[in-house]
Parts: sequence; structure tokens; C-alpha cells
Amino acid sequence: MHHEPADTVPQGSNQPCPSSTKSHVVTTLLPAARQSLAGHAAGTNTPLERTGRRQNRGMRTRLGCLSHKSDSYNDFTAILPDKPNRALKLSTEEATRWADSFDVLLSHKYGLAAFRAFLKTEFSEENLEFWLACEDFKKTRSAAKLASKAQRIFEEFIDVQAPREVNIDFQTRELTRRNMQEPSLSCFDQAQGKVHSLMEKDSYPRFLRSKIYTDLLSQTQRRLS
Repeated sequence: MHHEPADTVPQGSNQPCPSSTKSHVVTTLLPAARQSLAGHAAGTNTPLERTGRRQNRGMRTRLGCLSHKSDSYNDFTAILPDKPNRALKLSTEEATRWADSFDVLLSHKYGLAAFRAFLKTEFSEENLEFWLACEDFKKTRSAAKLASKAQRIFEEFIDVQAPREVNIDFQTRELTRRNMQEPSLSCFDQAQGKVHSLMEKDSYPRFLRSKIYTDLLSQTQRRLS
């Protein structure tokens, strides 16, 4: 009986695999595998393993900070403006009025401080910082300082990939960019209004339900009893 000779690959041949994709994967993975084996043999960590561990540590740190921040205001001295070591002088009536409206909360120095502390637990304090920067900007009386202050605010909060970029739509960002060509006291009005509305509809209701606010109310009530 006649048998067809089987296809064989000579020993030591570098003939590629039929699939170019497989060839690419093998070519890519073999150096990584050799590096990993060499690292284990030497008792060291590969760069990939070290990067993974750093990312895990970073995530654990952020989650730990979030958990810690949520429960770290038992006496509320940490959120007091200017002088954190003084006693909290806040009545239950004052704190209760913060729930009347978002603007009432922002107009009260302790309310503003408590809201800032809450936003830090959500990593969104840039919204409030931008709103406050705009409020300060509108008080500028020096024409010489107006342009430089406007540029700092734009670069810090508005520009794409700004260090503390706020969440505004493209149209509002571009309008603000055009306003920067001739800065005026009103050049951030639309952006500030958008951020105010976002905080009022999103962050403010969550603040009123937060542990920070409910614990603060409880503390003022205990002080009166």
C-alpha cells in the first residue's frame, strides 16, 4: 500500500506558522515570557508585575481615603473655615435651613465648608472651587489684573485637560474661550451657571442625604439636649 509522506518540518527550521496573527502573538509573547521566567528565577518582580501591584495599591489607597473621609467628621473641627481648632458654633436651626435651597447652603460659611468636605469624598470639589473662583473674579476692580485672573481660571478649570477641569458642554467651553479674547467681569457667567446647576441638581441632594450632614445635625441637636 502506498502512503503519502507526511509533511515534516526539519529540526531547527525557522519556518513561520501558517497564521501571521499567531506568528505575531508568539513573537510578542516569547520575550515577555522569558522576562517573566527570568524574574521568577532570580527572585525579582517583572515590570508588569510591579505596575500591577502599584495600581492595586493606588486603588486601595483611594478607596481607603474615601471610606476614611466619609466618617472623619465626628466633631467637625476639620471642616471649619480659617480656624480649625475653634469650637463649632452652629445651631440646629441654621443647619436645617441649608435644606431650604442650594443658595442658602452656599451663603453660610459652615454650610459651604461642609459641602466642600462632602465634595472631596466624591472627588468633585473642582466644581465648587470653580464657582468660588468666579465669585471672586467678579469682584475684580483692577483692569490690569482682569485679563491675568481670567486666564488663570480658564487654564485651571475650563480648558481641555485642565488640572481641575469642570464638567461643561462643548458649546459653553467654546463660548468661554471666545470671551477670553476680550475678558470682562461676565466672561465666565454661562460656565459658572452650568456648574451651579450641576451641583444643585446632582451633588446637593446627595449632600443632604450624606453622613456628613446628618451627623452634623445630630451633633447640634445633642448640644442643645
